[in-house]
Amino acid sequence: MSAPDRYLTVPGPGVHETEVNRSRFVCTLDPVATEAEAAAVVARERQRHPAASHHCWAYVLGADGADRKCSDDGEPGGTAGLPMLQMLTRREVRCVVAVVSRYFGGTKLGAGGLIRAYGAAVGTALDSLGTVTRTRYRLATVTVDHQRAGKLENELRARGHVVRDVAYGSAVTITTALPGTELDAFTAWLADATAGTAALEPGGDWYGEGRPGGGW
Repeated sequence: MSAPDRYLTVPGPGVHETEVNRSRFVCTLDPVATEAEAAAVVARERQRHPAASHHCWAYVLGADGADRKCSDDGEPGGTAGLPMLQMLTRREVRCVVAVVSRYFGGTKLGAGGLIRAYGAAVGTALDSLGTVTRTRYRLATVTVDHQRAGKLENELRARGHVVRDVAYGSAVTITTALPGTELDAFTAWLADATAGTAALEPGGDWYGEGRPGGGW
């Protein structure tokens, strides 16, 4: 499956709490890129909420959402992690982990009640935190002499391009991002802007917010 041109995710870490029949459901959402990062968020929430009776979780990884897992953490099978995961996939968010720490309020909710409560905990947390669109770009690393580097960097920023990194050594390397369809036009513009002295090395895909400028 080819990588999608864009996907939705959460803008950053966030927490939202709901209550059902005196049970508290504390939902944490975090943007993550790997299974290890998701596991670290789950471990962190266990430490933050040691008195919670359950720490159920679900995650969707990859820009295509192909890597998905969930856990009921002791709740009846299919009543917690799965509805959480279904809410994430229904909202079409990617690269995110949801952890719901439940504080039992003394009233059993039943299977149906748990499914609704855990799904709603994630849904309302998404509503509260909101989402952002990350678009696929092509990374490009430009190597240029010190004399031209400052002007080139300023021009890239003025055109609205993301400058992800600038490294100084015997020469200056500037890593930027642009839509893949603009690579040829950018190459021609760069040669003209630097009198053919800059070297360009195309890189891999990168997902970022907004749209870098163009108009080469």
